[in-house]
Amino acid sequence: MDNHTILEALSTFLPKSLIKVNEPLKKYTFTKTGGKADFYLSPTSHIEVQKIIEFAYNNQIPLTFLGNGSNIIIRDGGIRGIVISLLQFNEITVNNQTITCGSGAAIIDVSRRARDHHLTGLEFACGIPGSVGGAVYMNAGAYGGEVKDCIDHIKAVDDTGRLHVIKGEDLELDYRTSVVQRKHLVVLEATFILKDGDINSIQATMDDLTQRREDKQPLEYPSCGSVFQRPPNHFAGKLIQDADLQGHRIGGVEVSTKHAGFIVNVDNGTATDYENIIKHVQNVVKEKFDIELKREVRIIGEQLED
Repeated sequence: MDNHTILEALSTFLPKSLIKVNEPLKKYTFTKTGGKADFYLSPTSHIEVQKIIEFAYNNQIPLTFLGNGSNIIIRDGGIRGIVISLLQFNEITVNNQTITCGSGAAIIDVSRRARDHHLTGLEFACGIPGSVGGAVYMNAGAYGGEVKDCIDHIKAVDDTGRLHVIKGEDLELDYRTSVVQRKHLVVLEATFILKDGDINSIQATMDDLTQRREDKQPLEYPSCGSVFQRPPNHFAGKLIQDADLQGHRIGGVEVSTKHAGFIVNVDNGTATDYENIIKHVQNVVKEKFDIELKREVRIIGEQLED
């Protein structure tokens, strides 16, 4: 099926305002890198998402989902087929101790809404830049807390468009992993159960965590967040620092001099620069310490053709 036929078919069940053709994806990533998507869709309902998935599945069209692009690198050749943005699913609803939110909502905003309703349990997320869907996908965590601690259930779709409701205990959440990853599910909605708390205490904790984050992390540059998983009994940033890699640059991308666990875009870097410097860091750390650094950041898309 050629792109013109795909566009005509999509237009039969999606408003044209939700369809973008040859859309530059660097507009949607925290690294400010990435090539174009053949089709970039912004559905506004679960039914629209299911229809897109069914259409792509039945016609063997590649399908990629994007949240807010905070912990991902999209290659310079872009993404073929259909990219679905979930950012329209950003509603947040509070009911007593329960918060239900769309997968495109920022987890920071959810933590703030919890605070405003005197609910404790999501303070750890006040500095995590990802979306709710991404946070569930990788069991995001910081400063001793993680999604696993407070998730009740999610609504997700599989690669045929079937809707599933999955309880928290069945998500198999562990360090930066989940059943969502392993079964290639897509989160549409998540529900958290929190506890009543004192708003002043909650705010104090969030202020402290925010200050610690601002003191340590290179927030002044585009980046993909924490690049590597924490190796057993080690810290990735410390290993990279001890390998004298801080400040090492390839193209416009360098290992942060403020926090070695971050790789920042300092001068119009490309996704290829990111991939090359990540591989270099992995190779040097392996050579010096015989420790393999596993990526936390996802890398997707096509290499740029010469």
